[in-house]
Formats: sequence, C-alpha cells, structure tokens
Amino acid sequence: MTQPLHTLSACEAAERLAQRSLRAEDLVRACLEHIDAREPEVQAWQHLARDAAIARAKQLDAGAHQGALHGLPIGVKDLLATADMPTGYGSAIYQHHTPAADAACVAVARQQGALVMGKTVTTEFATFQPNQTRNPLNLAHTPGGSSSGSAAAVADHMVPLALGTQTAGSLIRPASYCGIVGYKPSMGLISRAGAKPLSDTLDVVGTLARNVPDAAMFAAALSGRQDLRVKPVQEHLSHRLRVGVCRTYEWDQAEVESQNALLNATQVLKNANDVEVCDITLPADFQHLVQAQTQVQLFEQAHNLAHEHIVHYAQLSPRLQGILNSGKAITHAQYDAALQHIARCRAQLPLVFAHVDVLLTLSVQDSAPLGLDNTGDPLFCRIWTALHTPSVNVPAGTNGSSHSSSPNNARNALPIGLQVVGLPMHDALVLSAAHALQQHFIA
Repeated sequence: MTQPLHTLSACEAAERLAQRSLRAEDLVRACLEHIDAREPEVQAWQHLARDAAIARAKQLDAGAHQGALHGLPIGVKDLLATADMPTGYGSAIYQHHTPAADAACVAVARQQGALVMGKTVTTEFATFQPNQTRNPLNLAHTPGGSSSGSAAAVADHMVPLALGTQTAGSLIRPASYCGIVGYKPSMGLISRAGAKPLSDTLDVVGTLARNVPDAAMFAAALSGRQDLRVKPVQEHLSHRLRVGVCRTYEWDQAEVESQNALLNATQVLKNANDVEVCDITLPADFQHLVQAQTQVQLFEQAHNLAHEHIVHYAQLSPRLQGILNSGKAITHAQYDAALQHIARCRAQLPLVFAHVDVLLTLSVQDSAPLGLDNTGDPLFCRIWTALHTPSVNVPAGTNGSSHSSSPNNARNALPIGLQVVGLPMHDALVLSAAHALQQHFIA
C-alpha cells in the first residue's frame, strides 16, 4: 500500500523532491486535501495561503533545486512576520496587519525552497490566552501554547514542519501535549528578527516536527549550521552517551503520570548498553530560577507590549491585562536581581554537566489538560529557557501507560514528553542524543 504523501517525514519528502521522484505540487495538494478534511475540527490555521503555495510549488517543480527545504510545506506561527499574508500576533488589534517584510527565519526558509502554507494560530501575543486551536489527538483538550497551531498542524500531518517560538515553554509544552518533537535552540542560533518581541532575554525561534531528524534538518537550513543534522552519537563523543536524570526542584508539582514517564524512561536507559545513567542534583541557586524567569518575562513583556497596553487596553483579554499589570508592578531592582540570579545559575552550568553529556528531565507537569480555556503550565520549561540551553521534547509514553490507575485516563492516553537538555551552543550533540534516546523509548 502506498504511503499517503502528507504523512511522509520531512527528510523522506526532501530526498524524493531532490531526486524528482516526487513533485512539490503533488505534496502540497495532498497536504491541502488533508487540511480540508481536518481543519474544521482542529482549527490550526489563522490564514491558509492555498493558491500561493500551489503556484510556488509549480515554480519549484519547473526550476532548479532550490535548497535543503525544496518543496517542503511548512507552517509559520502567527507571531512571525510574513510580507505576503496577514500577521495578527493572535490579537484582534492586528487583524488586518501585513508587515512590510518577512521575519528572517521565514525569508531563509523561502530561500531554501520551503513552501509557506500559511500562518498557524498563536495565543494572544504568545502569552496565555488561547485562541481556537484544539489538540488533534483529543479535540476536548488543549494543544498547549503559545505555538498552538504549529504543534497541532504537525501532529495532525497537515504539514511536516512548522516554526514556533518560546519565551517560557511555548515550543516544548505543545510538542509534549501533541506527541511530537519540539526543538528550542540555544539563544540566537536561529534569528528572531521579525518576531513580535516579548522578552529580549528569553525569546527563541525553534522548530516543530514529527521526529528529531526532521526538526534538526529544518533548524540546520534556517541557521546555516549543517552540523545540527542528526548523526550517530559516537561521532560526537569518544565514550558512551552519559545521561543525567534531573528531577529539578519542581518535581513535587508534577502529576504522577509525568513523574512515572521519567522514571520509566530512566529504567529503559539503565538497561541499554550504549548509555550511562546517573542522577543529577541541581545547585541550590536553581531553586529560585522559576521565580527569576517569571519576573524577567513579566517585566520585559510589559515593556515590549507597552503600546498595546496603553493604546489598545480594552482590546486585550482580561488575562493579558492582568499579566501586563503584573509586569508593570515589578520594580527595576527586582528585575535586575532576577537577571543577576539567572546569570549566577548560568555560570554554574559547566558544573551541572561536568560528568554528563545531556540531561533528561520533565517537559510538562501532566498530559494536555481538559478544556480549551488555558494552554497548560510551562513550569518545567522555565529554567531551561532562562539558562539559554538547547532543549528537545521527545515523546516518551502516554498518561495511560505511565499510570494506569490515574483518574485522568479519560484523556484517551494522551502523550507525555521528556526534555533532553544540553549546554548552550551544544545543540548538535543534544539533537543527536535526543534522537538516540527516542529510539530507546519507542523500541
């Protein structure tokens, strides 16, 4: 039986497109047909550029091979500027806004041959007020946020790749909830120029895909860092992969199903021949990192959204009004202290990784919450975003498999992910390690 084109991985599709055994037009039309069937329920798209995508696909099919992303359909989070379609930032304030230029990552993606299928739904200014997107695995549950539409579109095979952003947990959390791979790069590895700014010290552009090689290939094309492409861990290390299991100081706030996902994964790795496993206790300063990250994010959001706060206050959701008011209440002294605390913790990272190559830790507190009125809690992502570490969410089980007696089993065994975390700018190793570990989890 022939595999439906829309279910091809990005790497598989890219190879066939390069060999000209697959036409970009056929791939785009297959994705659009699937979107037509599923979008009324999932609602992942804010704007769908159907005709433009088909026209561009025909151009690519008729011309020379464009680049690493030649003919690959992608979704672009509606926080990232696009010159040829609306960019609303998840807010009615910018309902008819079309920027003058593409965001840098969008421009590079197009240059590399990507087909921008449209803009995927984001929460209001990438904060915590949801918009219309549902989790494709169970429509009664949130897909997470703020990269809601990007995660849902990839998880539902509407597109093989999508762009997202993260300020707290906006890549990792929806990836975990939707059972896909989310990659948050080291700070600055992928340009964030042209993304609506929330936090100057925290905002990161990253990738969403259905497997690690796809996410890595996408990031390599966007950054120009070909070393990001997944390869055997042995090509990075002269020893077995050393994994530090890290519960963090927030462990007790995780649901049993998430805790069990990490414990089960740890046992799997202890039985593997190619991995060394040990427990990691974070330095005492890390106990207050969540609070520090939260203060920095709130303070910087209030400054970056000052125009909207002053001029369009009535058009903001009550939830965002409260967030911005909280940010304005943080003093400069509190903000400076939080930045200094984060810097002290960042300076201790070499000690954390002194005897391990990567950390394995929780992505989320639980599987996707029931209901569409919130996007879940980024608690287990905040510290790694603050520390500028590369992080990859890998699916590692379901709420049903991790705790069969849980009262949340009505969630129909929704996925739970784990984060693979490394030192800043060690992204290539982290991606290869994440791929290797995922193979153990799905074996």
